[in-house]
Amino acid sequence: MPPAKLKGKLAGSWACSAGYDLRIVFDFAKNANQTEAGILLLEIGTHEEVY
Repeated sequence: MPPAKLKGKLAGSWACSAGYDLRIVFDFAKNANQTEAGILLLEIGTHEEVY
């Protein structure tokens, strides 16, 4: 499953699947100089745990 932009209480964040019932919720982040992108992990868990 490709990353999906989330709605509702998690609007602005992204999620992807890492197995049958494992989800990763994350944000894209940049450093202060806006030169490098990174990923800020917010939640990892089952569908029920993260949503």
